[in-house]
Amino acid sequence: MDYFTLSKTLKEKKMVLFTLRDIEALFPTTARKTIKNNLTNWLRKGYLERLRRGLYEVVEPGTPTRVPDYYLANRLYAPSYVSLEAALSFYGIIPEEAASATSVSTRPTRIFRNKHGTFIYRNCKKEAFTGYQMTKIEGYKTLIADREKAFVDFIYFRLLDGEKDFTHERLNLTRLKAEKTIKYAAKYNKRTRETIKELLEDVVS
Repeated sequence: MDYFTLSKTLKEKKMVLFTLRDIEALFPTTARKTIKNNLTNWLRKGYLERLRRGLYEVVEPGTPTRVPDYYLANRLYAPSYVSLEAALSFYGIIPEEAASATSVSTRPTRIFRNKHGTFIYRNCKKEAFTGYQMTKIEGYKTLIADREKAFVDFIYFRLLDGEKDFTHERLNLTRLKAEKTIKYAAKYNKRTRETIKELLEDVVS
């Protein structure tokens, strides 16, 4: 397996990101040691870039790689789904574009920084790891919270960080379903549920 063959195969498969396991599956007759040595060599030459341990992308000089942030967020740290400010911005619930790709995971809280930006992951308990679906974003299948769950996640973690007053938040809650939202909130705790019930009063039917 040479670099040209790797690059050509990845393009044919439309794989902008890949792992060692992906390469082993694509080239089953190539020894694992050979693949690892090749990856190390190509990283050193600048043909590849490591986005985190075990996750790579091909670097083509003069051609910027366009990896959608939300898809990359899913791949950097799994299991996770895009939520919080990133999802609220995606749905137009907050007017601002999210400064970072924010996600929720059952794994420990983490922050990754690479050439694509900052990727933030907040930890939640397994019971609350729900309310997301596979959505095609910029042509890539991405796990993202639905509107109601993104809002619930946002409020829960803001409360956890010590915020008490949400009147300054420019939240457009008119497209949320109250019953569904409160059901998600109950998966966290009573404080989250009661706070959200107050915020939804006279706004959501």
